Amino acid sequence: MTAPRLRLVLGDDHHLMVEALRAALARKHQVVAVAHTADRIVEAVAAHRPDLLLLDLSLPERNGLEVIPEVLAVSPVTRIIIVTMHLDRVLAETSIQAGACGFVPKDAGLAELNRAIEAAMRGEVFMSTRVPNSTNRVSMRAAHAALAQLTPRQHEIIRLIADGVTSPEIAKRLGLSESTISFHRTNIRARLGVDSERGLMRYALMLRLNEAGGIAPLTQRGRPRGS
Repeated sequence: MTAPRLRLVLGDDHHLMVEALRAALARKHQVVAVAHTADRIVEAVAAHRPDLLLLDLSLPERNGLEVIPEVLAVSPVTRIIIVTMHLDRVLAETSIQAGACGFVPKDAGLAELNRAIEAAMRGEVFMSTRVPNSTNRVSMRAAHAALAQLTPRQHEIIRLIADGVTSPEIAKRLGLSESTISFHRTNIRARLGVDSERGLMRYALMLRLNEAGGIAPLTQRGRPRGS
């Protein structure tokens, strides 16, 4: 018997990534909506009440960790799988505890994503085996000395980065030029020892989690299943 087609919403601000994912998944499932910002994702889920949401962590307005409880509030039946470039144990476990059913890297193959979808629909938790076993808690504590070197303005910028705010929007909110924001981002990376913009976003998300008090061990929603 052929498995029923699932109704999916894709939530990611990378348009090419979304279109490629839509084309790949359309063979087995129905993509009922695509959304590129946190608010639009929640609106799409509320309107369609899909079986599944594939959600990125890095979004405009708010990060994906904040979107998870909003989605579940408007559609408790929707399962959520995080599809992200940020492979980190703390981010993965926090996503699961917030209510996600899976955590998969963006460069995963379609076979792994399908395994995550199947596990989620069985009520299981799927965590890619590529997620490292160690957490970043120790490194975040060690990073406090580096964070102390940041100016108040740079602290403000890194918090906005964690919220998925783009450089042009940060410049607008703070009344600065985009070149000044770019200069600050370069200096922040240098002071924190981060070698890429992707690493800076990951660091900003980790900082937000650290400020919120971290997470407890993974205990909810069943045992994680890897690939």
